[in-house]
Amino acid sequence: MQTVRLYNTMSRAIEEVVPVEPGHIRIYCCGPTVYDYAHVGNLRKYACDDVLVRTLRHAGYKVTHVMNITDVDDKIIKAAPGGIEAIRAYTQPYAEAFLQDCATLRMARPDIICPATEHIDEMVALVRRLIDRGVAYESDGSWYFRIADFPEYGKLAHLDSAGIKPGARVEVDEYEKDDVRDFALWKAHKPGEVYWNTALGRGRPGWHIECSAMAMRYLGETFDLHTGGVDNCFPHHENEIAQSEAATGKPFVKYWVHHEHLLMDAEKMAKSLGNTRGLRDIIAHGHDPLAIRYLLESAHNRTQLNLTGEAIDQAKQTVRGLQDFVRRVDEAAPSVEAPGELADAAAAAREGFFANLYNDLQMPQALATMFDLVKQTNIALQNKTCTRADLEAVADAMDDFDRILDVLDPGTEQVLDAEIERLIMERAEARKARDWARADVVRDRLSALGILLEDTADGTRWKRA
Repeated sequence: MQTVRLYNTMSRAIEEVVPVEPGHIRIYCCGPTVYDYAHVGNLRKYACDDVLVRTLRHAGYKVTHVMNITDVDDKIIKAAPGGIEAIRAYTQPYAEAFLQDCATLRMARPDIICPATEHIDEMVALVRRLIDRGVAYESDGSWYFRIADFPEYGKLAHLDSAGIKPGARVEVDEYEKDDVRDFALWKAHKPGEVYWNTALGRGRPGWHIECSAMAMRYLGETFDLHTGGVDNCFPHHENEIAQSEAATGKPFVKYWVHHEHLLMDAEKMAKSLGNTRGLRDIIAHGHDPLAIRYLLESAHNRTQLNLTGEAIDQAKQTVRGLQDFVRRVDEAAPSVEAPGELADAAAAAREGFFANLYNDLQMPQALATMFDLVKQTNIALQNKTCTRADLEAVADAMDDFDRILDVLDPGTEQVLDAEIERLIMERAEARKARDWARADVVRDRLSALGILLEDTADGTRWKRA
């Protein structure tokens, strides 16, 4: 088992991850609010989560990965007034589309996916614990958390709790920036809104209580990792900490990991700004989903990433180049018996790749070590200095890298159809007959079909444009 270090938002420092239960890391990832289709800016956060979970598992840890689905909140209530069934009918297509988008980007499915509407009992029980502890109060049928009774409020976002105005309340799920007021735990029923008939009366949960209740239901009252976007830090995660620790008297989460925004032409991608792009729209414009995955995971999770057409095209070329490289290594025959130096280079690259990931998910540095190995291998292939052990070591290293990246296997797309096979053979025969004009015509035809040829001393290799 390898040591993993992560930047903890709470301490503002990179710390060694020491799980509550040795060898087992429990992680809760804030999931989507399914009032609309997710955009690729939302998906950047889940790509970062995917890299984190894969890295922890590669390091030898057992990982329990929980993600919620927020299928009731103010936006959803406004968009789909009515009963519980109306809410579910409205949110289900968005939830399914989100999970399909994640699958398209080859994100590992969480071990547990928990919709908020299926955990109302846990939320009610948590609110009642807060009432019993005297930190919750009722007003007009709604229940609020009194943050003045939690002296540590603001420790995650580093707020000055001395500026809190006692008795000021906010009921909506979305706050103004730096707004510090008592927040709703349970909202009283209003005509036309969905409600549950509970020991707290008719009503529905506040947004913040949902995550606390579901996280502790599946991971315990103290667990290891909680992730989210940087905009979740305040107020959502701050409020989670306050209500959870006030209820249990225990630390809620050991390590907080927050991911930076995806930008669209240097501006934050957000529905409120009207600059969002859906994954399906991007794919419909001819972009490869594996290129999108590579782009989303290639930057450090705490670095903003700018989405442009040029960036996607560059990611596509990188992925196709890596796929072609893996195929060349697989097809290459050893050219010497011994000694070989690539096996040592592959071992060093593998060590460097994962050492960087284990040290706060330094993906750009990890990728640099991989590309150094690709460069060295290409030189060795050209100079014909590869042993069988070299080729096997490089192939094994690339397979190991792809346990995190998951972009090197193109699937079934690269299968040549009969027409392309026939044209390649026709060009080979024309070259053998020294009919260069005919060979060029066939090459141009293949290029029009998106097939690029590369003539080498070992024969002709092809790749898709």
